[in-house]
Amino acid sequence: MTDHQHGYIHRKDDYLRRLRRIEGQARGLQRMVEEEQYCIDILTQVAAMTKALQAVSIGLVEEHLSHCVVDAARAGGEEADAKISEAVDAISRLVRS
Repeated sequence: MTDHQHGYIHRKDDYLRRLRRIEGQARGLQRMVEEEQYCIDILTQVAAMTKALQAVSIGLVEEHLSHCVVDAARAGGEEADAKISEAVDAISRLVRS
């Protein structure tokens, strides 16, 4: 195991708080469907949850680029190429979702 820490580690508690909030939103959506609430109200909550997940994703991408990719770029070579390719693939998945 290496001593390398992921870039987001200094904001881990913030990410966990956000993810717990999103988890609560998901439970709220389940309740809304169980209670057969108005579809537009459910869609509004889906949009809010989607936006919250996107905010987490953008934060993690930023952390990854500013730490992992920058460190790999400094090292150069195949490691740099691999980290850049990995970041591009992750961003592509986010854009498609």
